Amino acid sequence: MSNDPLNGGRMENDDDDIGYTLTRREALSVLGATGFMLFGCRQQGRSAADTVRAAAVTGGAGSGSCVARPASIEGPYFVDEKLNRSDIRSDPSNGEIKPGLPLEVTFNVSRLAGNACAPVAGLIVDLWQCDHLGVYSDVSDPGFDTKGKRFLRGYQITDAGGVAKFTTIYPGWYSGRPAHLHFKIRSAPTSGTGFDFTSQLYFDDAVTTEVYSQPPYAAKGRPDTRNADDQLYRRGGGQLLLPVHKSGSGYAGTFDIALQRV
Repeated sequence: MSNDPLNGGRMENDDDDIGYTLTRREALSVLGATGFMLFGCRQQGRSAADTVRAAAVTGGAGSGSCVARPASIEGPYFVDEKLNRSDIRSDPSNGEIKPGLPLEVTFNVSRLAGNACAPVAGLIVDLWQCDHLGVYSDVSDPGFDTKGKRFLRGYQITDAGGVAKFTTIYPGWYSGRPAHLHFKIRSAPTSGTGFDFTSQLYFDDAVTTEVYSQPPYAAKGRPDTRNADDQLYRRGGGQLLLPVHKSGSGYAGTFDIALQRV
Protein backbone atom coordinates (compact mmCIF):
# COMPACT_ATOMS: atom_id res chain seq x y z
CA MET A 1 0.00 0.00 0.00
CA SER A 2 1.18 3.54 -0.71
CA ASN A 3 -0.04 7.02 0.04
CA ASP A 4 -0.21 8.96 -3.22
CA PRO A 5 -0.10 12.75 -2.59
CA LEU A 6 -1.47 13.35 -6.08
CA ASN A 7 -4.48 11.20 -5.32
CA GLY A 8 -5.67 13.20 -2.36
CA GLY A 9 -3.80 10.94 0.09
CA ARG A 10 -5.83 7.95 -1.02
CA MET A 11 -4.32 4.58 -0.19
CA GLU A 12 -3.82 2.29 -3.18
CA ASN A 13 -2.47 -1.21 -3.58
CA ASP A 14 0.98 -1.13 -5.22
CA ASP A 15 -0.10 -3.81 -7.69
CA ASP A 16 -2.89 -1.66 -9.08
CA ASP A 17 -2.57 0.39 -12.24
CA ILE A 18 -2.08 4.09 -11.62
CA GLY A 19 -4.34 6.21 -13.78
CA TYR A 20 -5.28 9.29 -11.82
CA THR A 21 -6.25 12.56 -13.44
CA LEU A 22 -5.60 15.87 -11.76
CA THR A 23 -6.93 19.21 -12.74
CA ARG A 24 -4.28 21.80 -13.50
CA ARG A 25 -5.20 23.67 -10.33
CA GLU A 26 -4.77 20.54 -8.21
CA ALA A 27 -1.37 19.80 -9.74
CA LEU A 28 -0.10 23.31 -9.08
CA SER A 29 -1.48 23.15 -5.54
CA VAL A 30 0.40 19.93 -4.80
CA LEU A 31 3.60 21.37 -6.25
CA GLY A 32 3.24 24.40 -4.04
CA ALA A 33 2.86 22.20 -0.98
CA THR A 34 5.57 19.64 -1.62
CA GLY A 35 8.00 21.13 -4.14
CA PHE A 36 9.57 19.01 -6.86
CA MET A 37 8.45 15.38 -7.08
CA LEU A 38 9.74 12.54 -9.21
CA PHE A 39 7.37 9.74 -10.11
CA GLY A 40 7.83 6.33 -11.68
CA CYS A 41 4.49 5.50 -13.26
CA ARG A 42 3.44 1.90 -12.77
CA GLN A 43 1.94 -0.04 -15.61
CA GLN A 44 0.35 -3.45 -15.42
CA GLY A 45 2.94 -6.22 -15.36
CA ARG A 46 5.81 -3.80 -14.76
CA SER A 47 7.85 -3.59 -11.60
CA ALA A 48 9.61 -0.72 -9.90
CA ALA A 49 12.86 -2.17 -11.26
CA ASP A 50 11.64 -1.27 -14.75
CA THR A 51 11.75 2.45 -14.04
CA VAL A 52 13.94 4.38 -16.46
CA ARG A 53 16.20 7.24 -15.52
CA ALA A 54 18.37 9.52 -17.61
CA ALA A 55 22.10 8.87 -17.49
CA ALA A 56 25.14 10.48 -19.05
CA VAL A 57 28.48 9.68 -20.61
CA THR A 58 30.40 11.63 -23.23
CA GLY A 59 32.44 10.29 -26.07
CA GLY A 60 30.41 7.09 -26.30
CA ALA A 61 29.65 4.97 -29.32
CA GLY A 62 26.67 5.25 -31.63
CA SER A 63 25.27 8.76 -31.40
CA GLY A 64 28.56 9.99 -29.96
CA SER A 65 27.35 11.26 -26.62
CA CYS A 66 24.71 10.54 -24.01
CA VAL A 67 23.19 13.55 -22.32
CA ALA A 68 21.74 13.52 -18.82
CA ARG A 69 18.20 14.82 -18.52
CA PRO A 70 16.17 14.84 -15.30
CA ALA A 71 12.74 13.29 -15.13
CA SER A 72 9.75 15.40 -14.19
CA ILE A 73 6.13 14.89 -13.26
CA GLU A 74 3.72 13.62 -15.87
CA GLY A 75 1.33 16.45 -15.16
CA PRO A 76 -2.43 16.23 -15.11
CA TYR A 77 -3.06 15.78 -18.81
CA PHE A 78 -1.39 12.71 -20.27
CA VAL A 79 -3.97 10.73 -22.24
CA ASP A 80 -2.87 7.62 -24.11
CA GLU A 81 -4.71 8.40 -27.34
CA LYS A 82 -2.67 5.91 -29.38
CA LEU A 83 -2.27 8.46 -32.17
CA ASN A 84 0.69 7.34 -34.26
CA ARG A 85 1.44 10.54 -36.15
CA SER A 86 4.29 12.96 -36.67
CA ASP A 87 2.17 16.08 -37.25
CA ILE A 88 0.12 16.56 -34.07
CA ARG A 89 -1.42 19.94 -34.88
CA SER A 90 -4.80 18.72 -36.11
CA ASP A 91 -7.84 17.42 -34.26
CA PRO A 92 -8.73 13.99 -35.72
CA SER A 93 -12.41 14.55 -34.89
CA ASN A 94 -12.84 17.35 -37.42
CA GLY A 95 -9.48 18.01 -39.09
CA GLU A 96 -9.13 21.46 -37.55
CA ILE A 97 -5.49 22.57 -37.29
CA LYS A 98 -4.49 24.50 -34.20
CA PRO A 99 -3.08 27.95 -34.99
CA GLY A 100 0.40 28.93 -33.87
CA LEU A 101 3.98 29.23 -35.04
CA PRO A 102 5.18 25.91 -36.49
CA LEU A 103 7.63 24.00 -34.32
CA GLU A 104 9.66 20.99 -35.45
CA VAL A 105 10.88 18.82 -32.56
CA THR A 106 13.43 16.03 -33.05
CA PHE A 107 14.30 13.56 -30.30
CA ASN A 108 17.58 11.63 -30.46
CA VAL A 109 17.18 8.74 -28.01
CA SER A 110 20.14 6.65 -26.84
CA ARG A 111 20.75 3.95 -24.28
CA LEU A 112 23.73 3.93 -21.94
CA ALA A 113 25.38 0.52 -21.67
CA GLY A 114 28.64 0.32 -19.76
CA ASN A 115 30.69 3.33 -20.82
CA ALA A 116 29.15 3.72 -24.24
CA CYS A 117 25.86 4.90 -25.68
CA ALA A 118 24.02 3.88 -28.79
CA PRO A 119 20.76 4.90 -30.47
CA VAL A 120 17.70 2.86 -29.55
CA ALA A 121 15.10 1.86 -32.12
CA GLY A 122 11.52 0.85 -31.41
CA LEU A 123 10.78 3.09 -28.43
CA ILE A 124 7.53 5.02 -28.20
CA VAL A 125 7.97 8.79 -27.83
CA ASP A 126 4.77 10.59 -26.79
CA LEU A 127 4.42 14.35 -27.12
CA TRP A 128 1.54 16.44 -25.77
CA GLN A 129 1.01 20.11 -24.99
CA CYS A 130 -1.46 22.98 -24.65
CA ASP A 131 -2.56 25.16 -27.54
CA HIS A 132 -1.95 28.90 -28.00
CA LEU A 133 -4.58 29.65 -25.34
CA GLY A 134 -3.17 27.24 -22.74
CA VAL A 135 -5.82 24.57 -23.36
CA TYR A 136 -5.19 20.80 -23.48
CA SER A 137 -7.32 18.39 -25.47
CA ASP A 138 -9.54 15.52 -24.26
CA VAL A 139 -9.73 16.61 -20.61
CA SER A 140 -12.09 18.38 -18.24
CA ASP A 141 -10.73 21.32 -16.28
CA PRO A 142 -12.36 24.14 -14.31
CA GLY A 143 -11.44 26.45 -17.18
CA PHE A 144 -12.42 24.27 -20.15
CA ASP A 145 -13.89 20.96 -21.28
CA THR A 146 -12.32 19.45 -24.40
CA LYS A 147 -13.38 15.82 -23.99
CA GLY A 148 -13.45 14.10 -27.35
CA LYS A 149 -10.88 16.44 -28.90
CA ARG A 150 -7.37 15.10 -29.55
CA PHE A 151 -5.35 18.02 -30.87
CA LEU A 152 -1.65 18.43 -30.02
CA ARG A 153 -1.17 14.81 -29.00
CA GLY A 154 0.61 11.95 -30.69
CA TYR A 155 3.48 9.50 -30.65
CA GLN A 156 6.27 8.29 -32.90
CA ILE A 157 8.48 5.20 -32.83
CA THR A 158 12.22 5.79 -32.80
CA ASP A 159 13.90 4.66 -36.00
CA ALA A 160 17.20 2.79 -36.36
CA GLY A 161 19.04 5.98 -35.45
CA GLY A 162 16.98 6.50 -32.29
CA VAL A 163 15.18 9.45 -33.91
CA ALA A 164 11.56 10.52 -33.50
CA LYS A 165 10.29 13.71 -35.17
CA PHE A 166 7.21 15.84 -34.60
CA THR A 167 5.55 18.82 -36.22
CA THR A 168 3.60 20.91 -33.73
CA ILE A 169 3.15 24.56 -32.70
CA TYR A 170 5.00 26.66 -30.18
CA PRO A 171 3.02 26.10 -26.97
CA GLY A 172 0.96 28.80 -25.33
CA TRP A 173 0.89 29.52 -21.62
CA TYR A 174 -1.40 29.27 -18.63
CA SER A 175 -1.14 30.80 -15.21
CA GLY A 176 1.62 29.40 -13.01
CA ARG A 177 3.70 27.70 -15.74
CA PRO A 178 6.11 28.89 -18.44
CA ALA A 179 5.99 27.60 -22.00
CA HIS A 180 6.63 23.86 -22.05
CA LEU A 181 6.05 20.56 -23.84
CA HIS A 182 5.43 17.20 -22.18
CA PHE A 183 7.09 14.02 -23.40
CA LYS A 184 7.24 10.38 -22.44
CA ILE A 185 9.63 7.70 -23.72
CA ARG A 186 8.46 4.13 -23.17
CA SER A 187 8.87 0.62 -24.43
CA ALA A 188 6.33 -0.97 -26.75
CA PRO A 189 3.72 -3.16 -24.98
CA THR A 190 4.95 -6.15 -27.01
CA SER A 191 8.62 -5.68 -26.13
CA GLY A 192 8.59 -8.12 -23.20
CA THR A 193 10.07 -5.53 -20.85
CA GLY A 194 8.44 -2.36 -19.64
CA PHE A 195 9.66 1.08 -18.72
CA ASP A 196 8.83 4.72 -19.17
CA PHE A 197 10.60 8.02 -18.66
CA THR A 198 8.58 11.22 -18.41
CA SER A 199 9.74 14.82 -18.46
CA GLN A 200 9.15 18.26 -19.96
CA LEU A 201 10.87 20.53 -22.46
CA TYR A 202 11.31 24.27 -21.89
CA PHE A 203 12.23 27.24 -24.05
CA ASP A 204 14.54 30.20 -23.66
CA ASP A 205 12.57 33.11 -22.19
CA ALA A 206 13.80 35.47 -24.90
CA VAL A 207 12.42 33.22 -27.63
CA THR A 208 9.12 32.86 -25.80
CA THR A 209 8.83 36.63 -25.41
CA GLU A 210 9.35 37.08 -29.16
CA VAL A 211 6.81 34.36 -30.00
CA TYR A 212 4.17 35.69 -27.61
CA SER A 213 4.39 39.16 -29.15
CA GLN A 214 2.94 37.71 -32.36
CA PRO A 215 -0.51 36.39 -33.27
CA PRO A 216 -2.27 34.25 -32.24
CA TYR A 217 -0.44 34.37 -28.87
CA ALA A 218 -0.45 38.16 -28.38
CA ALA A 219 -4.22 38.27 -27.80
CA LYS A 220 -3.77 36.35 -24.52
CA GLY A 221 -1.32 38.89 -23.14
CA ARG A 222 2.01 38.39 -21.44
CA PRO A 223 2.57 35.23 -19.35
CA ASP A 224 2.71 35.52 -15.57
CA THR A 225 5.51 32.96 -15.10
CA ARG A 226 9.01 32.83 -16.53
CA ASN A 227 11.35 29.85 -16.32
CA ALA A 228 13.10 31.06 -13.17
CA ASP A 229 9.75 31.42 -11.40
CA ASP A 230 8.64 27.87 -12.10
CA GLN A 231 9.15 25.27 -9.36
CA LEU A 232 9.75 22.44 -11.81
CA TYR A 233 12.17 24.41 -13.96
CA ARG A 234 14.22 25.42 -10.92
CA ARG A 235 14.92 21.74 -10.28
CA GLY A 236 16.77 20.73 -13.41
CA GLY A 237 14.92 22.65 -16.08
CA GLY A 238 18.12 24.12 -17.41
CA GLN A 239 18.98 20.62 -18.66
CA LEU A 240 15.58 20.38 -20.34
CA LEU A 241 15.80 23.48 -22.53
CA LEU A 242 15.00 22.75 -26.15
CA PRO A 243 17.49 24.76 -28.22
CA VAL A 244 15.51 26.16 -31.12
CA HIS A 245 16.41 28.11 -34.23
CA LYS A 246 14.36 29.90 -36.85
CA SER A 247 13.07 27.53 -39.51
CA GLY A 248 10.76 28.80 -42.23
CA SER A 249 7.89 30.64 -40.59
CA GLY A 250 8.53 28.99 -37.22
CA TYR A 251 11.19 27.18 -35.21
CA ALA A 252 12.97 23.84 -35.01
CA GLY A 253 14.93 22.13 -32.25
CA THR A 254 16.68 18.85 -31.47
CA PHE A 255 16.81 17.21 -28.05
CA ASP A 256 19.37 14.51 -27.18
CA ILE A 257 18.61 12.15 -24.32
CA ALA A 258 20.09 8.89 -23.03
CA LEU A 259 18.22 6.37 -20.90
CA GLN A 260 19.46 3.71 -18.50
CA ARG A 261 17.29 1.15 -16.79
CA VAL A 262 17.67 0.77 -13.01
